Amino acid sequence: MHADETLIGDALVRRLLAGQFPRWARLPLKRVRSAGTVNALYRLGDDMVVRLPRVADGAEDAVKEHAWLPRLAPMLPFPVPAILGLGTPTADYPWHWSVLRWLDGNTPAPGALTDPGQLAADLGAFVTALRGIDLPGGPDAYRGTPLTAVDAETRSAIDDLRGSVDTGAATAAWEEALAAPAWTGPPRWLHSDLMPMNLLVRGGRLAAVLDFGTFGTGDPACDFIPAWNLLPAAVRPAFREAAGADDSGWARGRGWALSMALVQLPYYRVTNPVIAGNAEHVIREVLAEQRVS
Repeated sequence: MHADETLIGDALVRRLLAGQFPRWARLPLKRVRSAGTVNALYRLGDDMVVRLPRVADGAEDAVKEHAWLPRLAPMLPFPVPAILGLGTPTADYPWHWSVLRWLDGNTPAPGALTDPGQLAADLGAFVTALRGIDLPGGPDAYRGTPLTAVDAETRSAIDDLRGSVDTGAATAAWEEALAAPAWTGPPRWLHSDLMPMNLLVRGGRLAAVLDFGTFGTGDPACDFIPAWNLLPAAVRPAFREAAGADDSGWARGRGWALSMALVQLPYYRVTNPVIAGNAEHVIREVLAEQRVS
């Protein structure tokens, strides 16, 4: 998916385990099919997963998660990854990597939710709990910045999509988001990548939240993106209420959802159809909401 991607195979994972976690080296190992874009995943035995960055952008994610997730997890209402071991770089693999507890569940998909209302309530509860954690000194969240930080990238993506999307409507929706009042409160904790592939559901309910590689503190508006990348329009008001989003935060959250989708679509159109398909869904949902308003 990426020009600078490091090739990761079974033999490499076996060598890393043998060198750093020999007690697990002989357990069954199987590559996990995933729509994720940063990490390779390997099921290890029955109850573990090995997670290895494929690109330099994810190089320090495991270190950050190892430092902060054990402190955040007890304050969250749903399971998050538990890191069982932090691997270190070697001569044939340049970055930190991790062994985590396996979490059961299925990845949700827009239009195929068994209980959208309950999932909206669960996601709202998670976002609210994370935002409310009082734990100082956290790292800066990847998308905890003002929307202006991604203005140039978003407009470039709109240009790339001429002929594929209604670029006039996309530009108008983006500019409306940019005009929303900026976050003026103290930095709050946020996940900042609540894409469907980073969620697990079971029995219609949220079962776990995965991949905290981009989490940290900042403007929490980005955590409202499930309203457009996953939840149907009918339950968006319930999610908004549960998540405690005011008008400006909701507008910025919609802007983040749109910006992410516009950037993802041309980049992953060929290499990751799941991400590209979700991006198309988000663009349709945001622009449909724009027309109604």
